[in-house]
Amino acid sequence: MCGRYALSKLPSELIEEFEITAGHTGAILPADWNITPTREIYIIRDNQELKRELVNVSWGLIAPWSKDEVEAVRSQSQAINARTETVDEKPTFKRAFRSRRCLIPATGYYEWATELGKYETKQPFYIHSQSNQSLAFAGIYDRWVNTNGEIFESAAIITREAVDFLAAIHHRMPTFLPKDRWDSWLDPRINDVAEIRKLMELSAPAAGLAAHPVSTMVNTTRNNGPELISEIELGEPTTLF
Repeated sequence: MCGRYALSKLPSELIEEFEITAGHTGAILPADWNITPTREIYIIRDNQELKRELVNVSWGLIAPWSKDEVEAVRSQSQAINARTETVDEKPTFKRAFRSRRCLIPATGYYEWATELGKYETKQPFYIHSQSNQSLAFAGIYDRWVNTNGEIFESAAIITREAVDFLAAIHHRMPTFLPKDRWDSWLDPRINDVAEIRKLMELSAPAAGLAAHPVSTMVNTTRNNGPELISEIELGEPTTLF
Protein backbone atom coordinates (compact mmCIF):
# COMPACT_ATOMS: atom_id res chain seq x y z
CA MET A 1 0.00 0.00 0.00
CA CYS A 2 0.96 3.66 -0.13
CA GLY A 3 0.43 5.36 3.21
CA ARG A 4 2.90 8.25 3.01
CA TYR A 5 4.38 10.19 0.15
CA ALA A 6 6.27 13.38 -0.65
CA LEU A 7 5.72 16.30 -3.00
CA SER A 8 8.11 19.22 -3.05
CA LYS A 9 7.16 20.93 -6.34
CA LEU A 10 5.31 24.20 -6.81
CA PRO A 11 2.04 24.41 -8.75
CA SER A 12 3.88 26.24 -11.55
CA GLU A 13 6.25 23.28 -11.92
CA LEU A 14 3.39 20.76 -11.94
CA ILE A 15 1.45 22.86 -14.46
CA GLU A 16 4.39 22.70 -16.85
CA GLU A 17 5.27 19.06 -16.23
CA PHE A 18 1.71 17.73 -16.55
CA GLU A 19 0.73 20.12 -19.36
CA ILE A 20 -2.11 21.65 -17.36
CA THR A 21 -4.07 24.19 -19.40
CA ALA A 22 -6.78 25.31 -16.95
CA GLY A 23 -4.39 26.43 -14.20
CA HIS A 24 -4.59 25.81 -10.46
CA THR A 25 -7.60 26.16 -8.17
CA GLY A 26 -6.95 26.39 -4.44
CA ALA A 27 -4.25 27.45 -2.01
CA ILE A 28 -0.58 26.83 -2.70
CA LEU A 29 0.47 23.91 -0.51
CA PRO A 30 3.90 23.92 1.14
CA ALA A 31 6.52 21.37 0.14
CA ASP A 32 5.76 18.26 2.16
CA TRP A 33 8.06 15.27 2.64
CA ASN A 34 5.65 13.39 4.90
CA ILE A 35 2.14 13.62 3.45
CA THR A 36 -0.29 11.69 5.62
CA PRO A 37 -3.89 10.51 5.06
CA THR A 38 -6.68 13.14 5.24
CA ARG A 39 -4.17 15.92 4.47
CA GLU A 40 -4.84 18.38 1.64
CA ILE A 41 -3.11 17.29 -1.57
CA TYR A 42 -2.95 18.16 -5.26
CA ILE A 43 -4.68 16.15 -7.95
CA ILE A 44 -4.81 16.61 -11.72
CA ARG A 45 -8.10 16.06 -13.51
CA ASP A 46 -10.19 17.18 -16.49
CA ASN A 47 -12.70 19.93 -15.78
CA GLN A 48 -16.16 20.27 -17.34
CA GLU A 49 -14.61 21.75 -20.50
CA LEU A 50 -12.24 18.73 -20.65
CA LYS A 51 -9.26 20.95 -19.90
CA ARG A 52 -6.63 19.65 -17.53
CA GLU A 53 -6.59 21.40 -14.14
CA LEU A 54 -4.69 21.23 -10.84
CA VAL A 55 -6.96 21.27 -7.77
CA ASN A 56 -6.73 20.72 -4.03
CA VAL A 57 -8.59 17.86 -2.35
CA SER A 58 -8.06 15.78 0.77
CA TRP A 59 -6.43 12.36 0.73
CA GLY A 60 -8.82 9.49 1.43
CA LEU A 61 -12.09 9.03 -0.45
CA ILE A 62 -15.13 10.00 1.60
CA ALA A 63 -17.82 7.31 1.40
CA PRO A 64 -20.78 8.72 -0.57
CA TRP A 65 -23.24 7.59 2.12
CA SER A 66 -21.52 9.41 5.01
CA LYS A 67 -24.16 11.18 7.12
CA ASP A 68 -21.99 13.82 8.82
CA GLU A 69 -18.41 15.11 9.08
CA VAL A 70 -17.45 12.66 11.81
CA GLU A 71 -18.58 9.73 9.70
CA ALA A 72 -16.97 11.27 6.61
CA VAL A 73 -13.53 11.57 8.24
CA ARG A 74 -13.79 8.05 9.61
CA SER A 75 -14.60 6.63 6.18
CA GLN A 76 -11.90 8.76 4.56
CA SER A 77 -9.10 7.42 6.76
CA GLN A 78 -10.07 3.89 5.69
CA ALA A 79 -10.09 4.67 1.96
CA ILE A 80 -6.74 6.25 1.11
CA ASN A 81 -6.01 3.43 -1.34
CA ALA A 82 -8.16 1.45 -3.77
CA ARG A 83 -6.97 -1.91 -5.11
CA THR A 84 -6.77 -2.44 -8.87
CA GLU A 85 -8.30 -5.85 -8.35
CA THR A 86 -11.55 -4.53 -6.84
CA VAL A 87 -11.74 -0.77 -7.52
CA ASP A 88 -14.59 -1.23 -9.99
CA GLU A 89 -16.59 -3.34 -7.50
CA LYS A 90 -16.24 -1.72 -4.08
CA PRO A 91 -19.18 0.60 -3.25
CA THR A 92 -16.88 3.40 -2.06
CA PHE A 93 -14.87 3.48 -5.27
CA LYS A 94 -16.82 2.13 -8.23
CA ARG A 95 -18.71 5.31 -9.12
CA ALA A 96 -15.56 7.42 -9.13
CA PHE A 97 -13.64 4.79 -11.12
CA ARG A 98 -16.10 5.09 -14.00
CA SER A 99 -16.03 8.85 -14.43
CA ARG A 100 -13.91 10.70 -11.85
CA ARG A 101 -10.35 9.61 -12.41
CA CYS A 102 -7.32 11.73 -11.67
CA LEU A 103 -3.55 11.76 -11.44
CA ILE A 104 -1.92 12.30 -8.05
CA PRO A 105 1.56 13.83 -8.45
CA ALA A 106 4.38 12.86 -6.09
CA THR A 107 8.10 13.42 -5.78
CA GLY A 108 8.32 9.95 -4.25
CA TYR A 109 6.64 7.68 -1.74
CA TYR A 110 7.54 5.58 1.30
CA GLU A 111 7.10 1.90 1.92
CA TRP A 112 7.98 -0.18 4.94
CA ALA A 113 9.69 -3.53 4.48
CA THR A 114 7.62 -6.59 5.30
CA GLU A 115 8.51 -10.15 6.09
CA LEU A 116 8.24 -10.88 2.35
CA GLY A 117 11.63 -9.36 1.62
CA LYS A 118 15.24 -9.62 2.75
CA TYR A 119 15.18 -6.42 4.80
CA GLU A 120 14.51 -5.89 8.46
CA THR A 121 10.75 -5.65 9.04
CA LYS A 122 9.42 -2.08 9.16
CA GLN A 123 12.58 -0.56 7.65
CA PRO A 124 11.31 2.46 5.64
CA PHE A 125 12.32 2.94 2.01
CA TYR A 126 11.90 5.98 -0.23
CA ILE A 127 10.86 5.12 -3.79
CA HIS A 128 11.21 7.68 -6.57
CA SER A 129 11.89 8.23 -10.24
CA GLN A 130 15.46 7.74 -11.44
CA SER A 131 15.08 11.08 -13.19
CA ASN A 132 13.81 14.31 -11.65
CA GLN A 133 10.31 13.75 -13.02
CA SER A 134 7.30 13.52 -10.76
CA LEU A 135 5.53 10.23 -10.28
CA ALA A 136 1.96 10.06 -11.59
CA PHE A 137 -0.19 7.84 -9.38
CA ALA A 138 -3.44 6.61 -10.88
CA GLY A 139 -6.18 8.03 -8.70
CA ILE A 140 -9.90 8.54 -8.32
CA TYR A 141 -11.76 11.43 -6.74
CA ASP A 142 -15.31 12.19 -5.64
CA ARG A 143 -17.48 14.88 -4.09
CA TRP A 144 -19.41 14.67 -0.84
CA VAL A 145 -21.99 17.26 0.27
CA ASN A 146 -22.78 17.80 3.94
CA THR A 147 -26.15 18.78 5.40
CA ASN A 148 -25.29 22.49 4.99
CA GLY A 149 -24.64 22.10 1.28
CA GLU A 150 -20.85 22.39 1.59
CA ILE A 151 -18.89 20.37 -0.98
CA PHE A 152 -15.87 18.32 0.09
CA GLU A 153 -13.64 16.73 -2.53
CA SER A 154 -11.39 13.79 -1.75
CA ALA A 155 -9.21 11.29 -3.60
CA ALA A 156 -7.64 7.84 -3.31
CA ILE A 157 -4.54 6.25 -4.83
CA ILE A 158 -5.02 3.05 -6.82
CA THR A 159 -2.54 0.34 -5.82
CA ARG A 160 -1.51 -2.96 -7.36
CA GLU A 161 0.61 -6.00 -6.62
CA ALA A 162 4.29 -5.05 -6.39
CA VAL A 163 6.70 -6.32 -9.04
CA ASP A 164 10.44 -6.58 -9.67
CA PHE A 165 12.73 -5.19 -6.96
CA LEU A 166 9.83 -3.43 -5.21
CA ALA A 167 8.33 -6.81 -4.31
CA ALA A 168 11.36 -7.42 -2.07
CA ILE A 169 10.28 -4.42 0.02
CA HIS A 170 6.49 -4.68 0.13
CA HIS A 171 3.76 -6.67 -1.63
CA ARG A 172 1.85 -3.57 -2.86
CA MET A 173 2.81 -0.51 -4.91
CA PRO A 174 0.97 2.45 -6.43
CA THR A 175 -0.31 2.10 -9.97
CA PHE A 176 1.69 4.45 -12.17
CA LEU A 177 0.47 5.92 -15.44
CA PRO A 178 2.83 6.92 -18.28
CA LYS A 179 2.29 10.17 -20.12
CA ASP A 180 0.77 8.56 -23.19
CA ARG A 181 -2.18 7.33 -21.10
CA TRP A 182 -2.97 10.51 -19.22
CA ASP A 183 -5.51 11.84 -21.72
CA SER A 184 -7.56 8.65 -21.74
CA TRP A 185 -7.35 8.16 -17.98
CA LEU A 186 -8.60 11.67 -17.24
CA ASP A 187 -11.36 11.65 -19.88
CA PRO A 188 -14.70 11.26 -17.99
CA ARG A 189 -16.40 10.19 -21.23
CA ILE A 190 -14.52 6.89 -21.10
CA ASN A 191 -16.61 4.83 -18.69
CA ASP A 192 -16.32 1.25 -19.91
CA VAL A 193 -14.77 -0.70 -17.04
CA ALA A 194 -12.79 -3.06 -19.27
CA GLU A 195 -11.34 -0.15 -21.24
CA ILE A 196 -10.41 1.74 -18.07
CA ARG A 197 -8.81 -1.32 -16.49
CA LYS A 198 -6.68 -1.82 -19.59
CA LEU A 199 -5.15 1.62 -19.07
CA MET A 200 -3.63 0.37 -15.80
CA GLU A 201 -1.94 -2.63 -17.43
CA LEU A 202 1.78 -1.98 -18.00
CA SER A 203 4.43 -4.37 -19.25
CA ALA A 204 7.01 -2.98 -16.80
CA PRO A 205 5.21 -1.24 -13.89
CA ALA A 206 8.41 -0.53 -11.94
CA ALA A 207 10.44 0.77 -14.90
CA GLY A 208 12.41 3.93 -14.17
CA LEU A 209 12.03 3.66 -10.39
CA ALA A 210 14.71 3.52 -7.70
CA ALA A 211 14.55 2.86 -3.96
CA HIS A 212 16.80 3.47 -0.99
CA PRO A 213 16.49 3.02 2.79
CA VAL A 214 15.76 6.09 4.89
CA SER A 215 15.69 6.98 8.56
CA THR A 216 12.80 5.95 10.79
CA MET A 217 12.20 9.69 11.34
CA VAL A 218 9.50 9.37 8.69
CA ASN A 219 7.55 7.12 11.06
CA THR A 220 6.56 10.17 13.11
CA THR A 221 3.96 12.26 11.29
CA ARG A 222 5.12 15.56 12.77
CA ASN A 223 8.59 15.13 11.26
CA ASN A 224 9.04 16.88 7.92
CA GLY A 225 11.82 18.14 5.69
CA PRO A 226 14.15 16.94 2.90
CA GLU A 227 16.25 15.00 5.42
CA LEU A 228 13.47 12.38 5.49
CA ILE A 229 14.39 11.20 1.99
CA SER A 230 18.15 11.07 2.61
CA GLU A 231 19.63 7.63 2.02
CA ILE A 232 21.07 5.74 4.98
CA GLU A 233 23.35 2.71 5.11
CA LEU A 234 21.95 -0.60 6.27
CA GLY A 235 23.86 -3.20 8.22
CA GLU A 236 25.64 -6.03 6.44
CA PRO A 237 22.78 -8.57 6.71
CA THR A 238 20.32 -6.20 5.02
CA THR A 239 22.25 -4.54 2.19
CA LEU A 240 20.16 -3.07 -0.59
CA PHE A 241 19.53 -5.14 -3.69
